[in-house]
Amino acid sequence: MKSTRRIFLKTSLLSAVPIFVPATLLGRDGSVSANERISLGGIGINHRGGYDLSFFLNQPDVRFVAVADVAKDRRVRAKKQAESVQNTTDVAMYRDFRELLDRSDIDAVLIATGDRWHAHASIYAARAGKDVYSEKPCAISMELCQKLDETMSFLGTVFQGGTQRRSVRNFRYACDLARSGRLGKIHTVHASIYYLQLHTHWLPEEPLPPQEEFDWDLWLGPAPWRPFNSAYVGLGTTRHCAWRGHYDFDSGAKHLDWGAHTVDLCQWALGKDGTTPTRFWAEGNRMFAEYDDGVLLVMRPDGWMGLGTCPVRFEGTDGWVETGDSGKMLLSDDSFHAVYGDIEGTNPRDHIRNFLDCVKTREQPVCHAGVIRSSHVACHASALSWILNRELKFDPTSETFLNDDEANRLRRREPRAPWEV
Repeated sequence: MKSTRRIFLKTSLLSAVPIFVPATLLGRDGSVSANERISLGGIGINHRGGYDLSFFLNQPDVRFVAVADVAKDRRVRAKKQAESVQNTTDVAMYRDFRELLDRSDIDAVLIATGDRWHAHASIYAARAGKDVYSEKPCAISMELCQKLDETMSFLGTVFQGGTQRRSVRNFRYACDLARSGRLGKIHTVHASIYYLQLHTHWLPEEPLPPQEEFDWDLWLGPAPWRPFNSAYVGLGTTRHCAWRGHYDFDSGAKHLDWGAHTVDLCQWALGKDGTTPTRFWAEGNRMFAEYDDGVLLVMRPDGWMGLGTCPVRFEGTDGWVETGDSGKMLLSDDSFHAVYGDIEGTNPRDHIRNFLDCVKTREQPVCHAGVIRSSHVACHASALSWILNRELKFDPTSETFLNDDEANRLRRREPRAPWEV
């Protein structure tokens, strides 16, 4: 649809005889022509979403046109943020994201809701003809990882998972070292994670706010119903959202909050995109996995070298490398050092630019849905080994556990009506 619309506009301009076309439309004054501008909508734009949005707004070919959020104050904040940068007053606000998706003039959406909504909102957006940049974890269950990948592939949607460290230079260089063979044969990779948590209790019930101020039912979405409590959603005096660690809302005992980044980097460093380990087990707050070639994946919250948040470490027969969000890197051999650019931390600029370029070219972004599928499935499998407190054997081809009916049942989470996808 997008290609057809752009071809029609170009053809109409070329066939018109003769017509005055402003330089701003053609982009001759340094601006981006209207035909090449990407119209962006935002779904669930709170703290992280606002950070992502700031980088989208800095791109000359993006026009943010609408925001949908269940919280009125967050809708208003995102609207003001965009309009102040764009010098406009026309960013639309919606409580229900489906109204935003109904707009035919929106090319792509930024999805930055909580975990429970990422896959569902992405699939609904793809079905509405929108390309998708989704914050991670991109799916709250193995089944949704599969459905997300299958939907994006079937519809030809450009999907970028928000695991932006694949686009940050120090992490890219560390992965390049591992893949190049300069560290020798890689035998162990390490991924940082949070200390694991699993809550199944309900917080005390509080009075519901007016729906227009905060839509609790829509906030829950596909998650099981439970009584409202403002702490879940960060209303009132606190900015902290206490839903993390609650099984109904969280992707795998908080494992995927960092593991979505770091396990993904380990898979990339090993050239394992499209597959997973075959054996998973846990010891305390550490989880382990083994690939069919014997390479060990260690997922741990501690014991790092102080190089910032989200560190990873790759160990081979000829050396090792460790790096983190500080942008600093430690290596076993000084000869491995190279100039890999400025320290960037968690800067998503290049990741967002990669997505926008692919929206135009229809190529696959660096963290497309297939990449997300295998790295997230590996995270979900390791989280289940911790939750069930036993070793699990896994078939990467069928993405099923071997001889474990309970683990296989937990690959799926039953969505609350009407949110089946």
